[in-house]
Amino acid sequence: MKKLHRASIALAAAAVTALTLASCSQGGGDKTDDSGDGKPVSITFQSFSDQPAAIQATKEIVDSWNEDNPDIQVEIVQAPTDSLDDKLTTQFAGGVAPDIIHYEVLGIVPFARDGYVADLSDLLDKKTIDDIDPGVLDSVTIDGQIIGAPTELQTYVVFANKKLLDAAGVKIPTGDSMSWDELADIAAATTSGDVHGITWGLKSPTAAFMSLGMGFGSKYFTGKGEDMKVAVKDADLEVPNRVRAMIEAGSVDPIGVTQSGSDVLATFYAGKAAMTVQGSYQVANIAADAPADMDWIVLPPLAGTEGAAQAANPQTLSINIDSPHQKQAAKFLDFFMQTDNLVKMNVADGLIPTTVSAREALATQTADQNGWPEIVKSAEGLQGPAFLQANGFVRWKDTVATPAFQKFLGGEIDDKGLASELDAGWAQVNG
Repeated sequence: MKKLHRASIALAAAAVTALTLASCSQGGGDKTDDSGDGKPVSITFQSFSDQPAAIQATKEIVDSWNEDNPDIQVEIVQAPTDSLDDKLTTQFAGGVAPDIIHYEVLGIVPFARDGYVADLSDLLDKKTIDDIDPGVLDSVTIDGQIIGAPTELQTYVVFANKKLLDAAGVKIPTGDSMSWDELADIAAATTSGDVHGITWGLKSPTAAFMSLGMGFGSKYFTGKGEDMKVAVKDADLEVPNRVRAMIEAGSVDPIGVTQSGSDVLATFYAGKAAMTVQGSYQVANIAADAPADMDWIVLPPLAGTEGAAQAANPQTLSINIDSPHQKQAAKFLDFFMQTDNLVKMNVADGLIPTTVSAREALATQTADQNGWPEIVKSAEGLQGPAFLQANGFVRWKDTVATPAFQKFLGGEIDDKGLASELDAGWAQVNG
């Protein structure tokens, strides 16, 4: 019997009464499968894409499928982006979850562990699975099951104002990667007067620190399955210690540390910071919003002692385990994962494809576009992080890790205190 994810059955059942069953019923109200009665199969595809270009790209992919597959029709259902977890909890509890669920791996893992999504290992075509980047495939494989088809993801990269770097006499790094020491040196060299070397929105630093920390071999977690726990080691402290050192040296804008990643872009555009660390998806926004005379570039991927590794946390397409149309839904997922479709989606979202073929195609298509070659390069070291396997990770991240990192960056605790809060906090929220 399946466990209800993060909500009581009574509360979820009450919420279900407010739903219109036709809105997201499994199979769109048509339970026809392969019975041969001639009726088309209707599949609901709940998407949380909220950018106009991504919504349009999704519609084009679905329209193309529907035109070529009159016997398997896919209907897009728009999902809310700010309460998707609650919505899915209610949908699964009430038996009205869609056939196909668009989410990210961190969000879908708890539902997978509670038995609500199908194992795609034998549903997806082997060619589809074999084309997925190994590190990305590892990130969506939980307890030996593929819980979602990965479609797109981001990395963390350094955007720079080339004029400010040139004015400071900085030798701009080239090659496959850039060390953290180089980043600190450039930040110090470009800090002058009211201009800082870096503006970095660290209001919610956990994801960036844990992803970039993998370049130093950082894991944060030890053990397997339900026995996993936080065990902070020296490698886990490398990135936060280096960032704090730059803050204390005055080369990181102190106001930006309290802001979100998007908020600090105004400082970058105004020429008040030579660099900004951002999710790679910001390349689309910077290309559109940066001043016309701003000569911006993307620097090589940041690398630690273990190379330019980062965490793979892709968006995913999962199949409801109670869907009567799993095989047909999987055929659509195979179609969605085709090279041209993934390129279409990732260009629209400013993200990086998850398959080898789509990444190569995107690299060719964007070879002459500012910043894209470095962004594609940053995805070569993707790994499936240990924290994706940890039950309760999101709760720990939000209630323990983020406040602890904020206190550390603000000088309220040292690295030993940080390690202690992270370790003890895991036991508190998962006790």
